[in-house]
Amino acid sequence: VQLQASGGGLVPAGGSLRLSCVLSGGTSNTYAMGWIRQAPGKEREFVASISWNGRTTYYADSVRGRSTISRDNAKNTVFLQLNSLKADDTAVYYCAAARSHLASVRLNDYPSWGQGTLVTVSS
Repeated sequence: VQLQASGGGLVPAGGSLRLSCVLSGGTSNTYAMGWIRQAPGKEREFVASISWNGRTTYYADSVRGRSTISRDNAKNTVFLQLNSLKADDTAVYYCAAARSHLASVRLNDYPSWGQGTLVTVSS
């Protein structure tokens, strides 16, 4: 499968962004989907995931309460709404398709990654 993320940009602290990821070459309702980010000089970290049917979601502690992951299987698209952005949220955000239909917090469960979209939060 191929994944194309978009929606990143420069946003002031306290602002919001909505990231999108379109899946092609497959049927999105086969896979759980996740968002992973990598800040400059840091390792990749899990952000959020959603099961194939949208009924199960997981969030990292760092974004819980400020973010919402959702999906539209009819459009093969997954979204990540980020609110109350902080400077620490600055990172490249990657969407990824899981091995199965089950949501997961483990990066190793995501073999297929998109190219990433850069989110920069100015303080």
